[in-house]
Amino acid sequence: MVSPRFRFWILIALVTISGFSQGMLLPLLAIILEQNGVSSSVNGLHATGLYIGVLIASPFMEKPMQKFGFKPVILVGGFLVFLSLALFPLWESLWFWFILRVTIGIGDNMLHFGTQTWITTTAAKETRGRSIALYGMFFGLGFAIGPLMTRLLEVSDAFPFIVSAIMSMIVWSLMLFVRNRWPEEEGTDTTTATNNSFKRFIQTGKIAWIALLAPFAYGFMEAILHGIFPIYGLRIGHDTNVLSLIIPCFAAGSLISQLPLGIMSDRYGRRNILLFVLTGGLFMFLFAAFFDTSAIALFILFTLAGMFVGSLFSLGISYMTDLLPKNLLPAGNIMCGVAFSIGSISGPYLGGLFLEFLPGVSFFYVLVVMISLIIVALLVKRENVETVSAS
Repeated sequence: MVSPRFRFWILIALVTISGFSQGMLLPLLAIILEQNGVSSSVNGLHATGLYIGVLIASPFMEKPMQKFGFKPVILVGGFLVFLSLALFPLWESLWFWFILRVTIGIGDNMLHFGTQTWITTTAAKETRGRSIALYGMFFGLGFAIGPLMTRLLEVSDAFPFIVSAIMSMIVWSLMLFVRNRWPEEEGTDTTTATNNSFKRFIQTGKIAWIALLAPFAYGFMEAILHGIFPIYGLRIGHDTNVLSLIIPCFAAGSLISQLPLGIMSDRYGRRNILLFVLTGGLFMFLFAAFFDTSAIALFILFTLAGMFVGSLFSLGISYMTDLLPKNLLPAGNIMCGVAFSIGSISGPYLGGLFLEFLPGVSFFYVLVVMISLIIVALLVKRENVETVSAS
């Protein structure tokens, strides 16, 4: 069996390939469906399948992990992901693809919940921001590479799915060499702890709801940029190959700043860094609304936006981990996934409706409004957060 350090990097590799598959799937299917004449609202609604799967799986994650440990949850999740990817080329149908998207969402949730909880429960407090930043950075790396797979559509519609399925299976197999571990529990009786799951979700929400806004915002942005921007980009005259290069710039920008922001959050506080990155992201998307017809401007602004708000998910997890006691971390990680999923579901659907009913208005204004609301919430709830942190 592998050492704890090597185990950490295997978990990071799993997160990377998960980001890769998600980063590929959203723009790839958006482009295929758009070219097949599917409306933007249906296209956006279809993209929510991945995150509906995450929501379906979320309430049922804690009990299996307490009973079987981290490893089986991660193995089952990874298996669902690469099997579903391999099945996409078999039948081109909206409903069949939607079911596969839901299944990938369930698998991805199991992967993320297992790896995320394993890392947060074993990371030292003084390096927590750094460890979770590495987690977010490598997810972003996978997400940045994923959209490049849309270029393989020139070979065949099936080729990108086959390549991603094989890569996912190879990385998944590394988990077989890792020794299983179990999360810490609240009491001595597993049954009692399990029966209190709902109560723990409520308690977690009361303590750490402010931290959950960050994964919500990240999910909203990630899904709308990968699922709706390709449609918007095609409609305002950008080429598919250009879009496949613009989209990864957001995730690539996060790679530059993810680790420094994580280290800064250890030193200057999560809330302060969250306000800083959200304000920066707000201005980047505002500029994008004015220069969305320029490919060069979008390359630059997507990169800068990624440098600011591309770290929201990992910063939110770090913030949540600071606020919660260790026995509530599994529930906190589940709720981060739920918040991310709600953002990811609402993003493409609202973005699709926006394109349909306001075709002459830049869709970047949807992001500007969403980020503004999160900033206001952080500012308004300042005293409450400081009180919780101090307790």
